[in-house]
Amino acid sequence: MRVALGVAGGVAAYKAAELVRRLQQEGLDVQVVMTRSAQQFIAPLTFAALTGQKVITEMFAEQSQAPANVESAIEHIAVAQRIDLLLIAPATANTLARLAAGVADDFLTTLYLATKAPVMVAPAMNVNMWEHPATQANLAVLRERGVRVVEPDEGYLACGMTGPGRLAGVEAIAQAVCELLGIRHDFASETVLVTAGPTYEAVDPVRFLGNRSSGRMGYALAEAAARRGARVILISGPAHLDRPAGVDLVSVCTAEEMSAAVQKHAEGASVVIMAAAVADFRPVAPQAVKIKRQGRLVLELEPTPDILAGLRRPGDQRILVGFAAETHDVAQHAREKLASKGLDMVVANDVTREGAGFDVETNVVSIFTRDGRQLDLPRLPKLEVAGRILDEVVRLRGLP
Repeated sequence: MRVALGVAGGVAAYKAAELVRRLQQEGLDVQVVMTRSAQQFIAPLTFAALTGQKVITEMFAEQSQAPANVESAIEHIAVAQRIDLLLIAPATANTLARLAAGVADDFLTTLYLATKAPVMVAPAMNVNMWEHPATQANLAVLRERGVRVVEPDEGYLACGMTGPGRLAGVEAIAQAVCELLGIRHDFASETVLVTAGPTYEAVDPVRFLGNRSSGRMGYALAEAAARRGARVILISGPAHLDRPAGVDLVSVCTAEEMSAAVQKHAEGASVVIMAAAVADFRPVAPQAVKIKRQGRLVLELEPTPDILAGLRRPGDQRILVGFAAETHDVAQHAREKLASKGLDMVVANDVTREGAGFDVETNVVSIFTRDGRQLDLPRLPKLEVAGRILDEVVRLRGLP
């Protein structure tokens, strides 16, 4: 998820650096936008070093950078469309007034008008400014529009006065962000093992048997579990995806290697989610040299290890989740797999459906659980599907 952090010009601007780090701990990608006044209190370079991204400080590029002017002029639209939250901390009295009035005279206020994402403000100012009827009226307008306000703390202020107006604590702001974005920590005590991607079974040094799995669903599950506080071990076949933040990645190629890795790590896991598309067969005798084209070729295949079948043991308290990618009779095959493998849950999809096949950003699944529940989900982004699957894991944890 992406958060645009607007930093306005007040003494509390320096606390925004700590806030960036705290948001990053939640797996959030932070884009910092600074007003001109904010730059009087803290340098943009600080935020650039923390986020690894350029800090937006102006609506338009300098005249000496004319080729970039067009890009800069529409950048607020691009940022507005890709963020999941606009957070302004600290939000000064002046910034609140401009937001309430709909003034768009810099990048931050223009971004506020351009985005459809939720908006949150954490005010910080002198106690008299905070209590002034104009400020309170502006806050009332913003609340009416749906802006979430993180109330300031009371205490000793930089101006020497005492009272409300001090920027809320970093932890309080971070918790409000997590609540608004639906980020939870209900997996903090869990170790989650996830398998992802295809496996490749060698035919010769050049060719292999594989499948069309991209690994996106498994990687989304690993990312979602990590965001919810789990220690995550991701065992991945060949996949051209970045390792999710905070996830331990174990790379494998063949079904045999994946089986060995699962056996090694599954003992310490409290939740095992087998999302990988493991090859069901492999060549009996892979060749040591490239097979040349010479008429028809017959490959003798043998079954690969059934990784799921050997996971359930008597008295096992782990939650075991399997996947079933089908082309017909989806519900029947899913229930059969649920029973035959001793699973707690099977996530099934018809890969012939639009938006539910391989190498796409969405999925359309049905979740079948050991207590007879069937949950049919509409087409959703895979990260959202992952969240719904984890919700079912939490629900199963509470069943006798």
